[in-house]
Amino acid sequence: MKQLTLISIVFLSLFSCKDKQTKTETEVTTNVVTEAPKTKKTYAEISIAQGGTWVDGPRGHMEYANGTSFKNVEALQVPKEHTDHTWYIRYEGPGWENAQVGYRIYLDWRNAIDIFGKKVDTMVLPNVGQDGFDSYHEPSAWGQDILKAGKSMGIGGYGRIVADTIVHFQNVKDTHAAISNTDEKSAITISYDDWKTGDDSIDLKSVLSIYPNDRFTKAELTPSKAIEGLCTGIVIAKNIPVTKKVGEKWAYIATYGAQTLVSPPDHLGMALFYKLDEVAEQKEGQHDHLVIFKPTTKTITYYFLAAWEQEPNGIKTEADFIADLNTKLENLNSNNTIN
Repeated sequence: MKQLTLISIVFLSLFSCKDKQTKTETEVTTNVVTEAPKTKKTYAEISIAQGGTWVDGPRGHMEYANGTSFKNVEALQVPKEHTDHTWYIRYEGPGWENAQVGYRIYLDWRNAIDIFGKKVDTMVLPNVGQDGFDSYHEPSAWGQDILKAGKSMGIGGYGRIVADTIVHFQNVKDTHAAISNTDEKSAITISYDDWKTGDDSIDLKSVLSIYPNDRFTKAELTPSKAIEGLCTGIVIAKNIPVTKKVGEKWAYIATYGAQTLVSPPDHLGMALFYKLDEVAEQKEGQHDHLVIFKPTTKTITYYFLAAWEQEPNGIKTEADFIADLNTKLENLNSNNTIN
């Protein structure tokens, strides 16, 4: 696949071609986004390849080949051909960031959430993956991908536990994602239609929001049907213990230690805050420290965060990390807000 580079499409040309364009079944776009405004304190994006075609690939599934560039879009109906490693979505899914940290979600069956550790306090996502599709795995001036999700849900991803196995999103009729950038926050909204797990089928809406200050993402899940086993969690890293604390209304699970993809691995803290009256159980799974929600059709709210030691002016020790979590837990118990 040819190296993909970012191009800009001005509004005038988009408008003049509007009557000639035909929307395909695999792509829904609105205003084209070129880059994160320098004045923004948060940013979210979805970036897709263009100029190529879908072909049979060597991995046993379709791939997007010979793309010439990426373009950012505000909304995307995920193509039926898209799965993991199809080279269609830049860094494989939507991304969101603020000055301290970045995240991405794999917009395919894996549906895990990954972490971009940042060494700078500017918005970097528009440049990630532009100089080679998976170049973000290597150290760079802005930072790098620092989490190995493997078979887990990553940090704060979601799935369903059925017979002690986490079912991801292998069987979904349609997936639609959209981004929003305002002065107050940036958000990714994902709608999964007809998600089949076990004997159940539901629609699920996910909203992932990041704010100008601090490292956390607010996650909101709204199921169309009350089913058992909807869950989230944090990837289990070898030899890294889990810390737990239960408050009056909220609780957290957290890990801290040398658990990054940096060579050699350096220190990363991960945490997940959950509301006690929304949760049926917290336990260890095969790949995740799990938080399992009670069946409901109401919106479930939780928070997750990552603190990397290379973040400028960031948290450098486990003691400081736990102190920060305890302050957030106090705020949640008092005000139902994290900061």
